[in-house]
Amino acid sequence: MNLSIGIVGLPNVGKSTLFNALLKKQQALAANYPFATIEPNVGIIPVPDERLEALADIVASGSSTSGESSSATPEVLFGKRPPIKPATVEFVDIAGLVKGASEGSGLGNKFLSHIREVSIIAHVVRVFEDANVIKEGSVDPMSDYKVIQTELILADLETLEKAKGKRQKAKVQVKSQNILDKIEELLNKGIPARDVGLIDGEQEVVKDLFLLSSKPEIIVLNVAEDQYTQENIPKVIEEYNQLLFSVIPDPDRGSMDSRWSPVFTMPRFTPRATTRGGNDNMVVICAKIESELAVLSEDEQKEYLGDLGLEESGLERLIKKAYETLGLISFLTAPASADASARQGGKYEVRAWTVPKGIKAVDAAGVIHTDFEKKFIKAEVVSFDDFVQNKGWKGSREAGRARLEGRDYIVKDGDVIEFKIGS
Repeated sequence: MNLSIGIVGLPNVGKSTLFNALLKKQQALAANYPFATIEPNVGIIPVPDERLEALADIVASGSSTSGESSSATPEVLFGKRPPIKPATVEFVDIAGLVKGASEGSGLGNKFLSHIREVSIIAHVVRVFEDANVIKEGSVDPMSDYKVIQTELILADLETLEKAKGKRQKAKVQVKSQNILDKIEELLNKGIPARDVGLIDGEQEVVKDLFLLSSKPEIIVLNVAEDQYTQENIPKVIEEYNQLLFSVIPDPDRGSMDSRWSPVFTMPRFTPRATTRGGNDNMVVICAKIESELAVLSEDEQKEYLGDLGLEESGLERLIKKAYETLGLISFLTAPASADASARQGGKYEVRAWTVPKGIKAVDAAGVIHTDFEKKFIKAEVVSFDDFVQNKGWKGSREAGRARLEGRDYIVKDGDVIEFKIGS
């Protein structure tokens, strides 16, 4: 499946700088001007996964010692390391947004339409001071977050109004109309569609409306260089968790605070200690440092991160958070050897495949190719740890760690799988 992350935020909060760092080259126009990004810049980057390196080493070591007669070409035998094909993420740098975008101000209409196309929103907010970077108003992460949330909700209210009109003419069931009324009521209170709490039957009624505020989101806190340390990251999250999520009303309870009022009244409520928002969907980055990391070699990046006391880059944390938020995992494929791969007509490569948690083996096979799903017989499965410990397929089979699973087997993260397909 394709994972796409839309990077959004008010002008000059660091989103295009972050995008450039993610791509490891200057593909976006990160000029110091509010509407520098006129059209969305799209880039596909690999998902960091050290497991693939280990698989490639094991396959290469086994390819020259298989002891089987060779039908593969000489250049893919005798220990040649197989190509690595990681899973990928599509990042979209979406044009700058201003208050009133839902009514067409700034580049709002384009912003809103492009958001509909992505899997998840990475909402960048600026929590650093820099006199050299233009920003309308003061540095106020809560206010910045509020502006975009408000615009998404206003756009959804307009969508709902149109949908209700069409469905009234079509004389749809009263139940469907009541569901739309329920969502509209909560949106008018400032509650995003993702927090309305629809059950399965209700979700079916509105899924074709593509409500913008129903998109899963990650809050990306763009901090100053001196804040960007492993020790400080939890402190930053704790501080801004209370500020940012105090602007999202609680559908069930909360103490109202009318300190501010947008186009409609969105009261400020005390945040809940639930999976909605909070630490579970925040990532701290320093876009400037990530941009500097982008031009370094892998070894230099590790050294730089070590000097900062960081365990991993912001890129890795952001992608991991997207996987976690969307409930995604990766299964892996690897041939027994170059020779075996050639004889079976498969590709000599190790690869990661992105799938949702809970996917069945037959459906995972279809991610590789629709014929794999149609002609599925069995899936031979071994965990990544067992595959490495037993040095590949041959050792895993001899140790009894590889097993055959049927079509309803639930794939786990890190499963190394070889699908058995009929003719």
